Amino acid sequence: RRAGHAKQPPSDKAADTIRINGLVIDPSRRAVNVGESPVELTAREFDLLLYFASHPGQVFSREQLLNSVWGYGHDGYEHTVNSHINRLRKKIEQDPADARYILTVWGVGYKFAEARQTNV
Repeated sequence: RRAGHAKQPPSDKAADTIRINGLVIDPSRRAVNVGESPVELTAREFDLLLYFASHPGQVFSREQLLNSVWGYGHDGYEHTVNSHINRLRKKIEQDPADARYILTVWGVGYKFAEARQTNV
């Protein structure tokens, strides 16, 4: 008998993968692809992208992002969020000036786009 092997059911890692509008995020491998192209992200960029993608359509202020992604209040340094989002957009957006993944909500903060329905 192998009782030790039956403790945890096998996990379906593919089920954890987030796919939105051609962007593929694999949390278990900390890997990101846009279409078929892999994207190199820093640890913080990945954490920020994963947080956004896990809450599509939800608007976050810079302060909320600092608390949730950085894990602490960072008074006076909300510009850190802007800098990370700008770098992230350059890496994942076809046209960073016309973002389709991480969207600016003027006067509030940012949100991640919801999946678009496409007819093939």
